[in-house]
Amino acid sequence: MLAEIITIGDEILIGQIIDSNSAFIGKELNKIGVDVYQITSIGDNKQHILDALQEAESRVDIILITGGLGPTKDDITKHTICEYFDDTLVQNKEVLLQIEKLFAKYIATPISDINRQQALVPSTATVLMNQYGTAPGIWLEKDNKVFVSMPGVPYEMKGLMKSEVLPRLQKKFDRPYIIHKTVLTYGLGESAIAKKIEIWEDNLPPFIKLAYLPNLGRVRLRLSARGNDKELLEETIESRIEALHKIIGDIIVGYEEDETIEVRIGKLLVQRGKTLSVAESCTGGKIAQSFTSNAGASAYFKGGVVTYATQSKVDFLGVDKTIIEKHSVTSAEVAEAMALAAKEKFASDYAVATTGNAGPTKGDGNVEVGTVFIAIATPDLVFSKKYVFSNLRERTIGKAVNKSFELLLGELI
Repeated sequence: MLAEIITIGDEILIGQIIDSNSAFIGKELNKIGVDVYQITSIGDNKQHILDALQEAESRVDIILITGGLGPTKDDITKHTICEYFDDTLVQNKEVLLQIEKLFAKYIATPISDINRQQALVPSTATVLMNQYGTAPGIWLEKDNKVFVSMPGVPYEMKGLMKSEVLPRLQKKFDRPYIIHKTVLTYGLGESAIAKKIEIWEDNLPPFIKLAYLPNLGRVRLRLSARGNDKELLEETIESRIEALHKIIGDIIVGYEEDETIEVRIGKLLVQRGKTLSVAESCTGGKIAQSFTSNAGASAYFKGGVVTYATQSKVDFLGVDKTIIEKHSVTSAEVAEAMALAAKEKFASDYAVATTGNAGPTKGDGNVEVGTVFIAIATPDLVFSKKYVFSNLRERTIGKAVNKSFELLLGELI
């Protein structure tokens, strides 16, 4: 069972927005046993849309389209789909009522005729009600092939996928089972892991594939099993992961489908009745953001501070200026002082601190670009480690964040 995703919008082609829709759709389709054959991005051009639809129809069973369903003149998807299916637009009373309700409840400006035109849909289409916006989804079939057009607004598209599109696809098509299990590892590179598990990998059954997914100091190992016997697939994957633990169990921190490392840290803190705070410099608040993006973080995360400039470390954290003058702002001594200060100010049991030079220039610390010190304060002690990550700013910051998680988790377990 093959699908193609078509994203429509000039803003994607010029890099004004990132196409996150395709990533979400591809992941959701894979969960129900549908393979994505191709992802196509095109501009707001009628002929481009017509060509893309014709080409997709020739090679896949399901065509999912996002974008171009708004009320303005540049939103031409709906009209072009009508042309492709030799159809006409008609007003759908249920959609019109939904639009009027949304305006009455959430929108201060009065509804206009342009907004009401959102209720126009192809006469042969099945309408998919959009609970979060004015543009409905459209479901059309041709020669046992399915065409679905959805708004490009991510939360509207996701709502339609979950409530309408996925259930309908599951009902219409017979699909194989696809089971994924992604093992999260920290502290060892891709090639080093591959060498350690070479024999294990060579002995995987043919219906299980392994993919290495490295990213800034951590490597995800994704096992994918495909077949018609779901129980066999699940049992085989579990047995292979059990064997994997015997080889690299020291670097396995969890499973992507279950929880991220941040979530695991949070659970361990809650279980032990402990709390956490952070003091960040070179990571710029990304550690705090990683924790607070998870529901329930207030049960263990007390707070954080970004003391980016050297003086702010003195003014807000109370780091002794003589320590900075003696050892440099990018040093083990300053990192540890920051962690202890955060622990005290937020009255937390644990604290994480980062100070470093992500580049591109040496800055106040006068250390090599890519140098980062990470400190962990525990209920009993404080320690720090020095790393030289990269001469690329984004890569250094990402690695510093991930290494902070790894060090903290190591203390907790």
